[in-house]
Amino acid sequence: MDKTTTLLFFLFTLFLTTSISKELCHRDDKNTLLKIKKSLNNPYNIIAWDPKSDCCSWTAIECGNATINYRVTSLDISDDQISGQIPPEVGDLPYLQTLIFRKLSNLTGPIQPTIAKLKYLRFLRLSWTNLTGPVPGFLSQLRNLEYIDLSFNDLSGSIPSSLSLLPKLGYLELSRNKLTGPIPESFGSFKGEVPDIFLSHNQLSGLIPKSLGNLNFYRIDLSRNKLKGDASILFGAKKTTWYIDLSRNMFQFDISKVKIAKTVNILDLNHNGITGTIPVQWTELSLQSFNVSYNRLCGRIPKGGDLQRFGSDSYLHNKCLCGVPLKTCM
Repeated sequence: MDKTTTLLFFLFTLFLTTSISKELCHRDDKNTLLKIKKSLNNPYNIIAWDPKSDCCSWTAIECGNATINYRVTSLDISDDQISGQIPPEVGDLPYLQTLIFRKLSNLTGPIQPTIAKLKYLRFLRLSWTNLTGPVPGFLSQLRNLEYIDLSFNDLSGSIPSSLSLLPKLGYLELSRNKLTGPIPESFGSFKGEVPDIFLSHNQLSGLIPKSLGNLNFYRIDLSRNKLKGDASILFGAKKTTWYIDLSRNMFQFDISKVKIAKTVNILDLNHNGITGTIPVQWTELSLQSFNVSYNRLCGRIPKGGDLQRFGSDSYLHNKCLCGVPLKTCM
């Protein structure tokens, strides 16, 4: 090996060693994470966060690539014994794209206002905790949000109409809270694509905004609320809806002429005040789950398709519904 080759080999080895030993994590991000750890009283899942090691290698953390200088892009703290509130320092991770606090039964207090600083945030899941207060309107400032899950909390108040302003929102989950008031009228005019909407197990009331009838929902769940009126506007033969659950409300409409998209796979209308006869068109559906029990339906259950595949529990307690799987029509 000549001198030039030896020198090049030495320089390459030195560069490789330096690169490997260099810490990728940004100093500001590391300091912020250590503050978060302290604020949460050093919980078990992140107790191994060592100030002497690279924070990009820590559990519950992901860093972006070199294009953003290996800044922290994901923080996921789940399934832990945490007491306290969401640390305000989460807003000091400026490149965060994913923020998850999930299955933390002793996490309390409101949704931290400093989250409004996270301009790159795309995925927000604060679920299965004991968070209180309102669904914050400041979420509409986070224009890159694609996914919001605030389910299984104790959130109260009305749903902010400003959520419809999010141009990239594809999924909105607010189920199992204590939300009241109507579904916002603005939800009939989302700025971007029509998101999947899950609002079940709340105390929402009033009529469904007529503007929602113009939307082509893929999945919508309004079950177990106090909603009333005509929900037939959500159906349509030309739509591509796959999942619709309106059960346990106070909806009243005649189902006889309701055309349902052939794409519907899950349909639950139980415990309402729906009248009329089940349309023959429904025999064209390929159904995985189906329930129209506890309504005021009448007439013969159409034969064919998947309608006879479901047991009597899917049809019980209607005014005068008959035919397989119920009693024979007279």
